[in-house]
Parts: sequence; C-alpha cells; structure tokens
Amino acid sequence: MKLMVCLKQVPHQDARLDVRSDGTWIQEDNIKFEINSYDTFALEEALRVKDANGGSPEVVVVSIGPERVTQALRTALGMGADRAVHVKDADADGVDALGAAKILAAVAKAESPDVVFMGLMSDDGNFAAVGPMLAELLGVPHATSVVKVSMDAAITVERELEAGALEVVELSKPALLAVQTGLNQVRYASLKGIMAAKKKPIETKSLADLGLAGQVGAASRRVKIEKVYPPPKGTGAELLKGSTDEVVGKVLGKIKELGLL
Repeated sequence: MKLMVCLKQVPHQDARLDVRSDGTWIQEDNIKFEINSYDTFALEEALRVKDANGGSPEVVVVSIGPERVTQALRTALGMGADRAVHVKDADADGVDALGAAKILAAVAKAESPDVVFMGLMSDDGNFAAVGPMLAELLGVPHATSVVKVSMDAAITVERELEAGALEVVELSKPALLAVQTGLNQVRYASLKGIMAAKKKPIETKSLADLGLAGQVGAASRRVKIEKVYPPPKGTGAELLKGSTDEVVGKVLGKIKELGLL
C-alpha cells in the first residue's frame, strides 16, 4: 500500500504580510513559511496509518513551489514520511487551483497511491477546490471535510457538515481524502527523525518531466488575481454612553438611521 500526501507551503501564521508594489500578491522576501495547517493533519493521519500497519505503507509527500519548499518537505520527512517529490518549475509558481490539481494528478498517476491525503483548503487561498478537482482528474472517489478515518479493505470516514452535523461515507480504494483541522493531534519531528530526514530522497521534477510543459503556465490559468490590498480603515467608532436601556435605544436609533431596520 502507498499513501500520497499533498502539502503546500504558506506564509507563517505570525508573519507580517505586506502587499507588493504592483498589488498582485504579498511580498514573500524575508518572511517565514510553514506547512499549511490543514495539510499537517493530512500528513499526521497518513503517518498514523503507517504506524498502525507496522510501517509498511510508504508515505510520499508532494509539494509544488520554488526552492524554499524543500524546507517543508524536509519537515515532513522528519516527521516520518519516507520520501518526497518536489515539483519545481517557474511556470508552476502561483498556479491556480486547476493548475495545481493537474500537476498533482500527474504525480499521482506516476506514483499510483492507494489513498491521497490532503488538507481541506490552504491557509492563503481558502478555495477548497484542489481536492475535488484532483479526484475528478484521477477518476477516484473522494470525501472532503473529513474529521475521522477508518481504513480497512474499504475506507470509512466521517465528514463535518453545516451546523456541526456529521455524515458517514464509505469509499473504495483508491480514494482521496481532504481533511479538516482537528482530525488528530499532529506530532513534532523528533531529533532522530530530523537527522534521518537528511538521508531521505527528495525527487525534483519539472513540468516537462510530468508531461505538462506549456499546459499550466500563466497563459493557461483560469483564475487570475487582479489586485491584493488591505481592507480600508474605518472612520472610527462612536461611543454611546448611558444606562443599558439608553444605550440599546441609541443603537436601535442608529440602525434605523442607516436603514438596516
């Protein structure tokens, strides 16, 4: 059995984000990056399947991006993944959801995993579109918002629905699972794991290697970011004084003035 985990490197949650002068994206120089939080739960779940089976399923981590992505892959290898695939190509930088799905599909077709694990969405994009697109390109069943996984001959998962409701779904293998945060408790890479990760292979592939040259570059993107900008600052707040009843009355008056009531 083989498990493939899709990882994305995103800006660190505590990084200060400034917009580029051309307004197309954030300035990425001199900020820290980390593995997308949703993807850490996907990796942990794959590693738990490996642990439960005596280390027999191979766990392959895959990521798309520039040279700095190697750091995220090394972290995943330090946590227990067996090897990594790094898709590094200038035309792959900043791909939209469909482009990312096409790249990951090409890797998955070469790897033939029994299960593809990935996060529900990325912290920087929040589209939650790559998972379903990837499953469709691979022609495999999938489940999103997964909060519990049971894996035997078939795969049984619990999905989180609106208002906290849960849905139980059974999928045949091969399958794709896009997991929700809180699925498990993510482990830290041990010192032993970090040292071992230095000897684990990271295979670098270009779009040409995957048969995708000229297919996912800037010219073929379906989604283009026109402008990124911080939200406009408000004009300030008005403080309402008086007793509780007086303040409530003033609030209702303001709402009526704005035509919201």
